[in-house]
Amino acid sequence: MPALLLRLAGSPRFQAWAARVPLLRRISRAEGAAIFDLVQGFVRAQVLAALVELDILAQLKSGPMLPADLAGGAGINVDRMAILLQAGAGIGLLRKGRDGRFALRLRGAAVLAVPGLVGMIRHHRAFYDDLADPVALLRGGTQTQLSQVWPYVFGAGAAKDPARAARYSALMADSQALVAAEVLAHVPLASAKRLLDVGGGTGAFLAAVGAKYPALDLHLFDLPAVLQGAAARLGPFGARVQLHAGSFRDDPLPKGADTISLIRVLYDHSDETVAAVLRAVHTALPQGGRLIVAEPMSGGANPDAITDVYFSLYTFAMQTGRTRSMDEIATLLGSAGFANIQKIPCFRPYIASAITAIRG
Repeated sequence: MPALLLRLAGSPRFQAWAARVPLLRRISRAEGAAIFDLVQGFVRAQVLAALVELDILAQLKSGPMLPADLAGGAGINVDRMAILLQAGAGIGLLRKGRDGRFALRLRGAAVLAVPGLVGMIRHHRAFYDDLADPVALLRGGTQTQLSQVWPYVFGAGAAKDPARAARYSALMADSQALVAAEVLAHVPLASAKRLLDVGGGTGAFLAAVGAKYPALDLHLFDLPAVLQGAAARLGPFGARVQLHAGSFRDDPLPKGADTISLIRVLYDHSDETVAAVLRAVHTALPQGGRLIVAEPMSGGANPDAITDVYFSLYTFAMQTGRTRSMDEIATLLGSAGFANIQKIPCFRPYIASAITAIRG
């Protein structure tokens, strides 16, 4: 039956007939709309990018405005601004009033409210450049824009540019609040005494942990150029905090923590690097110590509409990492010597899913 349905769906004659049958017409129309939504997906993303780049959403926070109110400041004539606003309303970000003024809808307001989202949308210009020729990207052999944005994945020597490190750190810190909330809602740390966050940037995750668990000692391990911004963020936690400079690709991890976290770290790196990191974590933990891995994960046998599209292509364009399924990560953990591996699907897997494991 599936083969027959596929043959029918691929038949123009059947499609024309189905469009005339009431029940099938509804299905045909829905499928047609879904297909066209795939076709126009890039355009929708570019409409969002334009609204963000021109600060249209931010300006509309103060209330409804006419295209003429927004055109001058954006350097765009009124007719073209009207096209952009109409498109923004078409994708559900804006609402058009009877008086011709445009206002934010809930989705548009939410874009502004999600930490780091506006910065990520602006950053997507590099990703879109890499996707301009997706076949060339998949065939490889060319340097991508994203591989230049995230030089830290190539080792400590590639992250000595303070300005580049600062841009990376700010973007990651802005979005880390959502990841921290997702992880802490599903992974309790009440029994932990000392947490070492490996590759934790300027400490956004540790700050969230420290606020929730006031008795927990907080340790952060990352590149020297990245740690420069951590002291200010983690300063309020005083003596509870200790910073460790180094590269987990080149240096041993500090010992003494009973819990180690890898938050959005593994999917930035190759299997070889991940295996080495997990062995280093296993060495640094005491017997019975716990590892927490959290990041967006592939659906594996059940491909996911977000992680197997956005994150898989994003990490591929970085040229160093890949998005792995829970089963793949569990296998890597087992090979590194971990036991009691627990897979923890989170409420918003497009932000992060989690896996915990114990050093046996």
